[in-house]
Amino acid sequence: MKFQRVLAALMVLLAVFAAATGCNEKAPASSGASQGGRSFTLKVWASQEDQEITQKLINDFKAAHPENTYDITLAVVGEPNVFQIYSEDPASAADVFSFPNDQLRDFVRSGGLYEVTRNKDSIVSRNLPAAIDAASLDGKLWAYPNTADNGYFLYYDSSVFTEDDVKTLDGMLAIAEQQGKKVFMDVSNGWYIASFFLGAGGNLGIDGDGNQTCDFNNANGLAAAEAIKAFTAHPAFLKGDDAVFKGGLGGTIACGVSGTWNASDIKEILGDNYAAAKLPTFTCGGVQTQMSSFSGYKMVGVNSLTAPENAPAAFDLADFLTNEINQVERFSVRGYGPSNIQAIAEPSVKDDSLDALAAQNVFAVIQNDVLGNYWHAAEAFGATMEAKDYGKPLQTQLDEMVAQIIAP
Repeated sequence: MKFQRVLAALMVLLAVFAAATGCNEKAPASSGASQGGRSFTLKVWASQEDQEITQKLINDFKAAHPENTYDITLAVVGEPNVFQIYSEDPASAADVFSFPNDQLRDFVRSGGLYEVTRNKDSIVSRNLPAAIDAASLDGKLWAYPNTADNGYFLYYDSSVFTEDDVKTLDGMLAIAEQQGKKVFMDVSNGWYIASFFLGAGGNLGIDGDGNQTCDFNNANGLAAAEAIKAFTAHPAFLKGDDAVFKGGLGGTIACGVSGTWNASDIKEILGDNYAAAKLPTFTCGGVQTQMSSFSGYKMVGVNSLTAPENAPAAFDLADFLTNEINQVERFSVRGYGPSNIQAIAEPSVKDDSLDALAAQNVFAVIQNDVLGNYWHAAEAFGATMEAKDYGKPLQTQLDEMVAQIIAP
């Protein structure tokens, strides 16, 4: 009898584990349909700006499954910091969280995500191929794509610049200076400063051992650095963060580089003078060169340490948060561009910012091969340029930056 009780317990545990890991490809997406009424406890992370919309969607999820009881706690963790916060205490981390695709490799290496196998064919078919690629590694799907807009472009005041004016950085700086205006860019942010290096032909990659490679200190990189130095030294240049940009836009600031998350605020600020375009060209080694950018995708993952009894609900919630209807709603509330193919086709999902992002993405580089070492090193170099600290030759600064980036 004791053996039978042990065997029965083992069978129950194995069944729960199979459901949690999504081993059954044909299992229904709804926890209510598959579980027949149960209680689940989950923790969810979202950025400060997304707390309201995320809480609404959580409430909608509960309402869609009245047969179950859900205790879902929502906490604030900014998407750029998700893996860092997760790695400090994985067992206490959220069960479901949103993160940008450049953190995927770190999550997979650490074993931090459940592989997404349940309903995989449906997830793949409903999202853009590039979004699926961004959520995949080593042939496996690790997260649910949620947006296809994690990139940046140029917002500008059309009362200051024409469409032709914003084609070149040199032209914009000259006009802004003449009118006592500023051209804004957060050069001390590694995301934005990459525009110059990548535009000049620089490469970030991963070697056979999984380490970062970078050639930003070659001749092309030096030419890009000279352009950054000239830009930050120009009287019309202005540094800062999103708050600085939006605070001065329509007044002193005539244009700036940002993304879709600021679209609704910028529309309200500029009104009829609201306009957006791809990034301009810049003078690099005497040649007009198109600025590049990083293209990224936001996705929702499930913590591999989620308790097995709660994992089915975690998968269901992640699937719900990223479905077509909720991607459309997230666009209407936050301006995020969908990754869902049907959501993209919705007439309501139209915006100048998404058009500008699409134009810029032709010149963009996906972030999957950017590891953690890059960000601090690139930001430190950008901060030095913003501070006009020319104590060291540019080549020396680039060599030091790249050494930090490629450190194992």
